[in-house]
Formats: sequence, C-alpha cells, structure tokens
Amino acid sequence: MSKNLVIVESPTKAKTISRFLGDDFKVMSSYGHIRDLPQKKMGVDTEHNFEPQYVIVPKAKKNVDDLKLAAKNAGKIYFATDEDREGEAIAWHLNYILTADGKKKIPTERIVFHEITEGAIKNALEHPRAIDLNLVDAQQARRILDRLVGYELSPFLWKKVAKGLSAGRVQSVAVRLIIEREREIKKFKAEEYWTVDVQLAVNNKQLINNNQQPTTFTARLFKIDGKSLEKLFIKNKEQAEEILKKLEKGKYEVVSVEQKETKRNPLPPFTTSTLQQEASRKLGFSAKETMMVAQQLYEGVETPEHGQIGLITYMRTDSLNLAENFLNDARAFIAEKFGKDYVPATPNFYKNKSKGAQEAHEAVRPTHPDITPEAAKKSLTPKQQKLYALIWRRALASQTNPAIFDSVTADIKNENYLFRAVGSTIKFDGFLKIYNEVPEGNQLPPLNTGENLLLKEVKPEQHFTEPPARYADASLIKKLEELGIGRPSTYAPTISTIIDRGYVAREDKKFVPQDIAYIVNDLLVEHFPQVVDYDFTASMEGELDAVASGELKWQPVIKAFYQPFKENLLLKTKEIKKSDLVNEATDEKCEKCGSPMIIKTGRYGKFLACSAFPKCRNLKPIAKTEAPLSAEMSEALADKEKCPNCGKELVLKQSRFGKFLACSGYPDCKYIKNSFSTGVECPSCHQGKIMMRKTKTRRVFYGCSNYPNCNFALWSRPTGDKCPKCQALLVETGKNIKCSNKECDYIK
Repeated sequence: MSKNLVIVESPTKAKTISRFLGDDFKVMSSYGHIRDLPQKKMGVDTEHNFEPQYVIVPKAKKNVDDLKLAAKNAGKIYFATDEDREGEAIAWHLNYILTADGKKKIPTERIVFHEITEGAIKNALEHPRAIDLNLVDAQQARRILDRLVGYELSPFLWKKVAKGLSAGRVQSVAVRLIIEREREIKKFKAEEYWTVDVQLAVNNKQLINNNQQPTTFTARLFKIDGKSLEKLFIKNKEQAEEILKKLEKGKYEVVSVEQKETKRNPLPPFTTSTLQQEASRKLGFSAKETMMVAQQLYEGVETPEHGQIGLITYMRTDSLNLAENFLNDARAFIAEKFGKDYVPATPNFYKNKSKGAQEAHEAVRPTHPDITPEAAKKSLTPKQQKLYALIWRRALASQTNPAIFDSVTADIKNENYLFRAVGSTIKFDGFLKIYNEVPEGNQLPPLNTGENLLLKEVKPEQHFTEPPARYADASLIKKLEELGIGRPSTYAPTISTIIDRGYVAREDKKFVPQDIAYIVNDLLVEHFPQVVDYDFTASMEGELDAVASGELKWQPVIKAFYQPFKENLLLKTKEIKKSDLVNEATDEKCEKCGSPMIIKTGRYGKFLACSAFPKCRNLKPIAKTEAPLSAEMSEALADKEKCPNCGKELVLKQSRFGKFLACSGYPDCKYIKNSFSTGVECPSCHQGKIMMRKTKTRRVFYGCSNYPNCNFALWSRPTGDKCPKCQALLVETGKNIKCSNKECDYIK
C-alpha cells in the first residue's frame, strides 16, 4: 500500500512529526526553499508584468530528486510547511515541482498547525485546506520588490561609492535610523543640573524600638514657593549650596500623607518582536540568536517523559491571541501550583497596538504548561533553557491576577521648600509570582500629618543630561515595529545584513555606523527618498498585507513603485559623480609625485590617496590622534624587547582597533604582546590582561591576552573593580555598572 507523504521544511521538524504519525505516513524535509530567483541575474521580467523566473536552488537539486521519487509512490502528498507567507510559498513551489509532469495525478493537501504536538498534527490532518494563493502572491511581491531594489540599486552604489555594497527597503531604513541616532548623539551637549534630597528620621521612640519598621527615609525637593522644579532648575553647585544653607535650619513637618492601593497588570504573552526585545534585554541574545534558539524549541527536542516534542508554538507572529485549550490548561496549572487567588475570574485577553499586526496566529507560548522550565532543563542546552523559561513564565504570567501594591506619598515642608517621598510595598504579588518584572518599591515608616521629623542629612547630587542611547537589537526592533516597517520574520535577517555588509558594527551590544554607511545613507536620502522614507516603507508593508488578504493584486503594487524608481535611477546615474561623494580635499602632498592627497572612503573606512590616480597609485592610512602609549608599551619599545617565540624585535603597529606591539617577523610569527589593553588582570589565569578584540562579524568583546592558553572572555568592558557580592569582575553596560557573573544580580 502506498504511503502518504508529509513534507515539512526542516529535518528536526520531520523527526518530531514522525512520532505522531503511523506507518501509513512518510515524513520528509524540503530543507527550506527549493525554488527561488536565480543568483547571478535579476530573474524578473520587468517588461512582462514582472514575471518571476524561478530556478531550483542549486543546493536543493539532490533533495528535489529524492522528493520526486517519494512523491511518485505516494498515495497523497501533505504540504505541512509553516503557516506564514514563506511557508505558503514553499508549499506552492513544492506542489509545482512534484505535480509538474501531469502523468500521474497525485492528490495533494495543505495542512497547517501552530505547535508541533500530537493533537495539533492530527487535527491538521483532519482539516486540510487549499494553498492560499494570496499569501503566495504576498511572498512573491516582497521577494520581487527586494530583488528589483537590490539588483538595480546595488550596482549603482558599486559605481558611485564602492564595490560590494548593497541596498534594500528595510535594511536601508534600519541604517538610516542608526545614523540619525548617532548624529543626535554627536550634536548633544550635556547640561549640568542638581537634585537635592534630605534624609529624614521619625521622632517616635516606639517605632524606633521596633526593628521591623524603617525609621529613616529619603525625600526629594520638588517645589519651591509652590512652584514645581523642572529637571534643570538647579543648574550648578552654587545654586545648590545656596539652597542647602536654608535647608539646614527650620523644621520638617509632614503636611500630607496619601495612601492608596495600586495595581500593576501582567504583561501580554510574547510576539516575535517583544520576544526578541526581551531576550536581548534580559539574556543578552541578538535577534538572530533568539530566532535560532526559538526555532529549535518549536521544531522539537528530545525529552525523557515525552520523547521528541515541540516545546513552544510558532515563533514568527505578531498576535497576542492564545488558544482556548491553552487558556484552560494554564488556568488549571496556576490554580494547582500557586493557588486559586492567582487565577482571574475570566481569562485575560490582550490587544496588539502595533501597526499592521495580524491576529490570525497565536502568541509565542509553551505547548504544555505543565512542562515547567525546571522540568525541561535536563533536555535543553543552556541557551534553550533560558529562552524557554522566558517564554513559559511570560505566557503563564499573562493569565494571572494583577499585582497589588500599597502606595504611600508623603509631602514634607520646610518653610517654602516642599519635599516628596514615595514608597510602596507589595500587598499581593499576583503575576510577579511567575514573572518578576517589577522590583519592590521603597518602604516608608508610618507617617502622620502634622508630624515633625528629624533632619539627618542634606544630600545634593550633581547630574548631567545624557544623550540618547545608541540602538541595540531590542530598541531597533521596537522602533521598526512602531514605524510599521518590516514584519516578524524580517527583523533578525535585517540586522544580520547591515552588520555583514559593514554598514554598522556592534560595540558593547550597541550599533555604531561605519564611515561608508554615512555616504550611502546620505546618497539614498537625497536622491532615492522612497527607498528610505519611513512612511513610504511602512505604506508598502501595508500594501503587501493587502495582497496577503486578497484586497490587492501584487503586480500593480510592484509597478507603482518600480516605474518612478527606475526613471529616477537612470537620471541619477548620469547626474552623480563618484568623486563628489567619496573624495575630500586635503593640504597634504603626495610624497611620490607631489600631487594633492585626497581622503577617500571605501567599504572599510577612510584612507588617503593620490589625486593623480591612476598615474600615481600612492595610498596610505589617515594619521589618527591616539592616546599616549601605555607604560608597558613605552618600556618595551625603549628596551627593544624581543619576541618570546622567535627572538625578533617587537615593533609598534596600528590597526582599526588602535596601537599594539607585535613581532617584526610577521607573518611567519604572529605573536602579539599588547593590543588595546584595558589594564585589567584576567581573573581566570591571573597572567594575562583583558584586551579589546573583535569577532569575525566585527562584534567587540574583551578577552584574555593569554589566549589560546586562556579562553576567558566578556561581551562588556571590565571596569577593573570587583563585585561586592561575589567578587566577579564588574562591567560597563550602557548607563549601569553590573556584575559579569550571570548568577549575580548586583547593579550599581
């Protein structure tokens, strides 16, 4: 008897699904897309309604042959690819390839599911549907649109700027956001301001003798003469000291105490975007890393109790919906595990506020609420366990009652100065029992109106306004989502692309634009605004959504964009000169021919070149103002220190990271003594120093100079100080100093 053939995208997914199907089924993998536009030509017929010219992906040819052979002997073919535009397109291409000869009419069905569990798979087989051609058209439209922009605009950038560059609708907008933020930071001028706090104590002997109640607390000056203080009201030390003189005398009296009960509602379950943001913020994962680990959890892992099973639902979604069966199971689990007080009378439902959100799918959630992070730990890698715990806790917490706080606001007066103290305590932890997101507030001692307080200390503090932070994975994804640009499946590959193309680099997990990015961005903003315009790009996403829902046909959408884009491209190709974009005049003369030297910008940054090119090909790096050499470097150079590996003299070298000492026998000897040292001793081997380095993808990290004998490394710059709680190194993380030990929660 012929077996039914089920085709999915990945072998892991195939292995998981095979467990739930009997001997009548054979499950195979397509290994992703089997057909695509050709690699070495555009593959889109712009003269004939943008007809795509699909070819079998070279690496898929052998697998296609295997699928064809299996299809010939199949009783029925089930296309079980993901229920999104990419998955629908894969099913459509598979259907075309496997039924193209027409000699034998093999019945085909399209089945979909949002989780890889036995119930979901069997339910899908009982409710097959046709391939959704609207979703296929939306995928084709995006693919063709991106191909047109890439193949038309990228060669233009090669001619006018530098070879190897690329442009794209979403990637170019992402680069624009990063550059505009960097320019805001460079323009920013810090302003000084001061705050004034007072430490006060109750004058109550009974309370003082009760060790369970705080007796001192801090209040902040917030009004003078009845006028609320703006952030920059106290501008300098002199103003602060003038206020201090008046605060050290007079009495401090409680003029009002407001007590009220406040609630904090649980957060919704994860969408793709919020999962990537939270994994970046809490776990330090990049968007690409988050999606890779989530894919593994979705496709299935081997567990002792359940065998091969998918642990989470489909991770590419912008919906906040949860299935009824999950709601029932989650509520029952919460009641049993934590108590009935934690379960709301009716399930919690959430509304997505993001532009263009599609509500057809579910949010990201665990497939089985009873498989706790602790129960799954033995079956998962450390990264899988961390991400699964995040998803499990967020989904379960979304179905609990709010946390309840007792909040107290006390106003304290000293003549014409008014101070405010705010405190809160948790009355009922609610969702915080599962997803601890909100720290407990300050506690205030019991205070009564008219009560006099003792002044313990006046604490003025100097501050400076801070520039906007550089974008990181989480904040960039959040901004793109707010603007309605991109969709759940595009964020991670977009970030990977702009890094791989050299437009931005990661430094301390933040995106820093490179020299070439400024030139490309400014060129696109001025001459191709429709490619990088926020509103235009968002409206294009809306039109693609309309194609997916069947409201629009895809060819007119492409035509409306392409015709004016092509006309403008031809015009700008004639108008724009490369020298106007990448050359800057200097006063320096070429030492070889005497011609003026110019600053040119290439894919890897700026350099000096002779203006007489190609007659004179003199090139050299731009001299940079460097910090003084370290004492260690200066001493080594003065003593003409020898390489410990080969005995040759050490010399001072320069790279894009800075100055370092290396063997003069390079490339035969690759010894490096000192490169961009932080001066911090390695806590692992106690022999090397922590140095700034970069990965192949240009991501900055800090590793031991004794590598490869010592593999100690950090993603953040060490301060040199040790954590007061666990003695691990403290590291800089944006605005904070925190412990490098992931098990320690110390933050300064």
